[in-house]
Amino acid sequence: MRQRLACLLLAFAVPAALAAAYSPPTPGPDGWPVASAATLGWDTATLDSLPAKMADGTYKKITSVVVADHGRLVYEGYFNGGSAEALNDVRSATKSVTAMLVGAAIQRGAIRDVHAPVYAFFPEVKLDRMDTRRSGITLEDLLTMSSIWDCDDDNEFSAGNEERMYVSERWLDFALNLPVRGYAPWVKRPADSPYGRTFAYCTAGSFVAGAVVERAVKKPLASFAREALETPLGITDSHWNVSSEGIGMGGGGTRYRSRDLAKFGQLALDGGKWQGRQVLPAAWVTAMLTVHAQARDDAEYGYQWWRFHFPIDGADTPVWAMSGNGGNYVFVVPSRGVVAVITSQAYNERIAHPQSQGLFRDVVLKALPKR
Repeated sequence: MRQRLACLLLAFAVPAALAAAYSPPTPGPDGWPVASAATLGWDTATLDSLPAKMADGTYKKITSVVVADHGRLVYEGYFNGGSAEALNDVRSATKSVTAMLVGAAIQRGAIRDVHAPVYAFFPEVKLDRMDTRRSGITLEDLLTMSSIWDCDDDNEFSAGNEERMYVSERWLDFALNLPVRGYAPWVKRPADSPYGRTFAYCTAGSFVAGAVVERAVKKPLASFAREALETPLGITDSHWNVSSEGIGMGGGGTRYRSRDLAKFGQLALDGGKWQGRQVLPAAWVTAMLTVHAQARDDAEYGYQWWRFHFPIDGADTPVWAMSGNGGNYVFVVPSRGVVAVITSQAYNERIAHPQSQGLFRDVVLKALPKR
């Protein structure tokens, strides 16, 4: 009898422990306004399902989910050891921040425009071989992952694969000495590709883009990021990596708090403004979130921002995103005024990106207010 009673109590206790009653995010000193998702028409029962899904393993290694609706935080959840103060290693989502820094450097006149030739910034670098074709590589080529370098992180045989760069003594020399790529019969040449560019994911190119900014503004990338983005956004804590020779790593590994990551998404959503202040030029944000290359059959690429497609109310809807290894994302839904951050530590695991995209689709988008 006692055993049966204990089982009955356990049956009721477990769901109660996993259930989470929705409550709005707590206001803090970081400048984020908050609002009740319930008041705004969100399906809070769907949002409330997240703690249980983390506990039962539906979603693994997710550490935070933060959602903003028209500039107000409406959901904030931390899981699997995540916390509001944790600096999340968002890996390649860094690339999108670097794209913002390029825009800030152009705004200040340190860089002429995206058509600036990359090699002109580094006249001191000794090249192993002269190839005049490389001198035509522009900053825009790097931002769109479409330079003529043989650089493809998805191809272990590529000369510019990021793992080769990481073990080199001087990353900048490594990148600038990359050979010109060839085109296998199954690879489209630029002239035959959508938007006139052949896409190949190249972290070395993003690193060089950050090095261009650093060289142009004459200060470390982390210092310029603090001046141009973090301080205006009220971000007080972050971490930037550097290469083996001490150049800021614009290609990956920065660390930010989840609520601060959401600020980058809001900045993109609001045309470069944060709480009424123009932090980045609106024209730059428009160019950054314009498709410049076909990355995959199901995704396009702007200036180091991805454009994915998700169904919302039965219609195919473009969603811009910062994306990094492990399943780290900042999603921006312009048509609905929504920003969603998902941080995850599923680094180098096959589940990482499908899981985070699935959570965004099946929880965040499912919970959207009905129109």
